[in-house]
Amino acid sequence: MVINSLEKFRPKLHYAPQKNWMNDPNGLVYFEGEYHLFYQYNPYDSKWGPMHWGHAVSRDLISWEELDIALHPDDNGTIFSGSAVVDWHNTTGFFPDEPGLVAIFTHHLDKEDGNPPVQTQSLAYSYDHGRTWTKYDQNPVLKDESKIDFRDPKVFWHKEFSQWIMALATGQSISFYSSPNLIDWTFKSEFGNGIGSHDGVWECPDLFRLKSDDTGEEKWVLIVSIGDDPDRLMGSRTQYFIGSFDGGSFAPDHKSIKWLDFGKDNYAGVSFSDIPEEDGRRIYIGWMSNWRYANQVPTEGWRSQMTLPRELSLQKKGDNWQLVQLPVQELNSYFAKATQIPAGEVDGRSYYSVDESQAELTLTIEQKDAVNYGIILHHRDNQSTTITIHSAEKVLVLDRKHSGVTDFSKMFGDIQKIDLDNSSTLQLRLIVDTSSLELFIDNGAYALTSLIYPDQSCEGISVFSTEGNINVKDGVISTLSKQI
Repeated sequence: MVINSLEKFRPKLHYAPQKNWMNDPNGLVYFEGEYHLFYQYNPYDSKWGPMHWGHAVSRDLISWEELDIALHPDDNGTIFSGSAVVDWHNTTGFFPDEPGLVAIFTHHLDKEDGNPPVQTQSLAYSYDHGRTWTKYDQNPVLKDESKIDFRDPKVFWHKEFSQWIMALATGQSISFYSSPNLIDWTFKSEFGNGIGSHDGVWECPDLFRLKSDDTGEEKWVLIVSIGDDPDRLMGSRTQYFIGSFDGGSFAPDHKSIKWLDFGKDNYAGVSFSDIPEEDGRRIYIGWMSNWRYANQVPTEGWRSQMTLPRELSLQKKGDNWQLVQLPVQELNSYFAKATQIPAGEVDGRSYYSVDESQAELTLTIEQKDAVNYGIILHHRDNQSTTITIHSAEKVLVLDRKHSGVTDFSKMFGDIQKIDLDNSSTLQLRLIVDTSSLELFIDNGAYALTSLIYPDQSCEGISVFSTEGNINVKDGVISTLSKQI
């Protein structure tokens, strides 16, 4: 069967544009029954170029409808990353009759005289559920003559202080601003000096409050993405901080670096605004790629996909807080139980056929005396991806160097690994799509996101052990039950 080049490697469970280039998710917002996903988009090529805001909507976070381009470049520059909110109380004056959507985004203007580009923050608003947009006639609303990197505004309404808060990426820091109306902004504080990873430029912040299901305590979470540096092993990736926010400044509870994802392919992620209080979830989407090779991945006519939407929560281990993430519950209705993995000991390898390109594996493994154990995802013939847990070192390693097409990047075949708290009993959840896998460990305490480019995504799954036994406590392989 000949596959159209535009369809080769195209995911079913993950959002990807029909054609051309996509990167950062922007303007994630829920409004009147629709989840809106805006994103960095180049309508002229399948490589990064003049940025617009692409647009898609969904009612269940899994099936998406691609709409017309939302925001186009203008005299103030191209349209870089940003956020969107519902102006419920007409703080802007744009919505005298009923609430509407406001986009807060970075204008990026390149200079022809050799001077650095100028980045400023601007507004646009929509009366028709995001289908058409009007740019504010007095853009930009925020600028800083001293900062070259001044971008990616993430805005939310702070109820206790009755003001809008903006987190903005400013080089090697995150700056916080406040406003009563999204138009007039006041600088509050700057965060980042002497803490966290500074291996690349700081980008795409997000600041939000989470309550622990276990203890009922509330903490503030600050997500910060880190741009690529050629000297770094992992390329671009994302860190997070947990602490407190007083309406003007953020104070972390820890000095250690906390990574959001241990794979190479989850970057620039942010969370949805205006999820209804009765829902109560904090839902996050990331860009499933890495700046080290994003322009070279072997898709034709389109590039990039988003991660599955994930619900974020907090978990406390001793005195330390940890961000936990799992795919949204809406995904469950797309899979049906297919193959039960028998409970019992494994010494060597147990193989299970899979007859769908998309699959979900849930597996609980108890290490008995095996030196190593794990999962092999069989793609086709000699193509496979291996997940190995090294018992003594308490390390999980994902190896994709034999997963299919890998020669577009020297670092694509490098291993991805997680240092685990323990390796004696692990609960794994693996979701496989046409050209990706997302691994969640111990109910979301760890996540690893990885692109793969095999001839076929999954024709079988093996559970294996070496130099000893493991005990499979339970396991299920599920395949798609609903068309997308």
